[in-house]
Amino acid sequence: MEYSEKVMDHFMNPRNCGVLSDANAVGEVGNAKCGDIMKIYMKIENDIIKDIKFQTFGCCAAIATSSMATELIKGKPISDALNLTNKAVVEALDGLPPVKIHCSVLAEEAIKAALANYFRSIGNNEEADKLDASCDGCCEHCDCGKH
Repeated sequence: MEYSEKVMDHFMNPRNCGVLSDANAVGEVGNAKCGDIMKIYMKIENDIIKDIKFQTFGCCAAIATSSMATELIKGKPISDALNLTNKAVVEALDGLPPVKIHCSVLAEEAIKAALANYFRSIGNNEEADKLDASCDGCCEHCDCGKH
């Protein structure tokens, strides 16, 4: 399996890796079929993602997509994170092998799970519920149970 230079860079030198002790948004997702688990921590202030960290247990692609996804939304408004797609993460990494696309789906879902957690914490259950139902089953490896 061949990975792009960007994938290998984000795997070997992951950005924003670790735990964010003052996070006010936390999301965790996993894929039972491949064993990948992603946990995203965000510190959101005034609708801006001031800081973001991740912990990922998984393959090269899982770590690289977590790293790239956090880079794409760090310092940005919540709206940018809400609009982030797995396809944008894959493109930013100059592609992934087809059998590893599910890793980018997990990165997107972890971010949305963290945002759902944040919206619930501020009493916006309507927005949180929309995010909980956001998986569209775009990946044959999806195991979210929402379809």
